[in-house]
Amino acid sequence: MYKDFYGLRANPFNVNPDPRYLFLTRHTEEALACLTYGIQSRKGFVLLTGEVGTGKTTLINKLLEWLRLQQVATAFIFNSRLNTPQFLDYMMADFGIPCDSKAKSQILLRLYNWLLDRYRAGETAVLIVDEAQNLSDEVLEEIRMLTNLETFTEKLLQIVLVGQPELEQKLKQPQLRQLRQRLTLRAKTHALTLDETKAYVQQRLRIAGSNGQQIFEPEALVSIHRYASGIPRVINLLCEHCLVSAFVDQQKIIGPGVVDGVARDFDLGDNTTSGALVTPAPAPNASGEKFDLVDALRSLATLADRLKQEEKDLPDERKL
Repeated sequence: MYKDFYGLRANPFNVNPDPRYLFLTRHTEEALACLTYGIQSRKGFVLLTGEVGTGKTTLINKLLEWLRLQQVATAFIFNSRLNTPQFLDYMMADFGIPCDSKAKSQILLRLYNWLLDRYRAGETAVLIVDEAQNLSDEVLEEIRMLTNLETFTEKLLQIVLVGQPELEQKLKQPQLRQLRQRLTLRAKTHALTLDETKAYVQQRLRIAGSNGQQIFEPEALVSIHRYASGIPRVINLLCEHCLVSAFVDQQKIIGPGVVDGVARDFDLGDNTTSGALVTPAPAPNASGEKFDLVDALRSLATLADRLKQEEKDLPDERKL
């Protein structure tokens, strides 16, 4: 509803992982180069990890777009809550490999023959598994076994595992050490810096049809970066709702006040450390309760008054 108001052809901050909007930072370029190199040189296993909302799926969609242009056969599994038979069925269906039998041995034999035919034709195949941190150990082990489909010199199937940092921790488990040892390349996505956030917002506006007219004040972009901690998905969320809010108020230029209001609506904290001195909290005492110096002094004064009173009441021969 705000597109005409801001001179846009499309919604610039849609949260869908549209590869057209991929923002190439140094880290993103390195990750994309790592993935394409691993596939082209038939390394077998490549790992891509990154925090939630840092653009992993957008990067993978860009990779898939490139692979399809190269006419590379791909299977993309985005639902990782599958058991082993379901995983194999989904992979075979996405590769477009017909297999009448449900027996695992027949599925693997059909897959091997299909991969061998592609290899002889000078082609390869790529399996990409998103949200891989949710895979069970059994399915991860099955994926490892798929890398045994090989010739004497090269892997027939290229596998890309994509997941959150929990995936890296999961792969450190002793029972998955064989899989971990087969990871030949690792890539990561990262949060954006302030300068990258500014360029990211401007690029998305330009792709959506902006003619370069200012929409966000520089101070507003600083606030957006601060509230979002540089996470692209949160940046999109803030910018989208800032546009809606400013449109309702018929504001052509969005200032930091609009950003603050949207951040409050979404309960986003200010992710900066104030330069002011902060008084440290009192250290806990042995009982685990906070030690309050003022209360302690008052208690000591009360005790002293009571002792003095008791001393007055004592017989003279017992007084100090």
